[in-house]
Amino acid sequence: MTPYEALLAEARGRPFAAIVGWPVEHSRSPALHGYWLKEHGIDGHYGRLPVEPKREALEALVAFLRKTATARGCNLTLPHKIDIMPLLDRIHPDAERIGAVNTVIKQPDGSLEGRNSDGFGFVSALKQGAPAWQATDGPAVVLGAGGAARAVVASLVDAGVPELRLINRTQQAAITLGVAFTPRDGRQIMIERWDERSAVLDGATLLVNTTSLGMKGQPPLDLDLARLPANAVVDDIVSVPLETALLAAARARGNTPIDGLGMLLHQGRMGFEAWFGRKVEVTEAQRQAVLAA
Repeated sequence: MTPYEALLAEARGRPFAAIVGWPVEHSRSPALHGYWLKEHGIDGHYGRLPVEPKREALEALVAFLRKTATARGCNLTLPHKIDIMPLLDRIHPDAERIGAVNTVIKQPDGSLEGRNSDGFGFVSALKQGAPAWQATDGPAVVLGAGGAARAVVASLVDAGVPELRLINRTQQAAITLGVAFTPRDGRQIMIERWDERSAVLDGATLLVNTTSLGMKGQPPLDLDLARLPANAVVDDIVSVPLETALLAAARARGNTPIDGLGMLLHQGRMGFEAWFGRKVEVTEAQRQAVLAA
């Protein structure tokens, strides 16, 4: 049985959406959307769909969504958020600016629109987890230059961060991202070397890890927090494991840690409301249910 056949068997003819990635087994998205489906008594399904990082595989995904009457769309995680874009019928202006898509909405005419809710999810979780943090307080450091990093950088620039330090293992990707989002008001995006990542934490008020390092099944993130101020916020958008080694180290030295589950919960609202037609809210009960799943 193919992954598509398995997803259709699970859906049993009901309207459905899915999280698409490679790998995707670790995703908590089915639990969070399943919570909303049950909470609102909606006869729908949200599953997992592993799709290899190949153009032909993404083309097959797009064809499946278009031709399957009960398909409502999907979420996208690593590594598909950028590569999917040329294959969709429309890209929402916000996603176009970010340059990445994490949500696909199937329209009534069968066409597919790409949207991005990562920025909304990131900012909502940051405000919830660190209400005292202000964007204008000082520099922010962002690790990574992929699809999620683009949403985080755009959100921080829009929020008014005075200086953003961007670090990625492949420096050219960081340069490209920095050029795309450098504001026109004189604020700077500084591109730093990966091997100097620990030193550039000096004076930062926010550290955000958007890489896969530290995620279950991935290599650890090697980062010394000694230069990071004690009042800085540390945000790791990885949601499995919930407390990464980075967050554990931050908590131990007194920094405010923010895990990736909050961002995941908040970003899910856009897709769910479009697929299943019901407004939803993120609650502590939902968070605990997703953790227990």
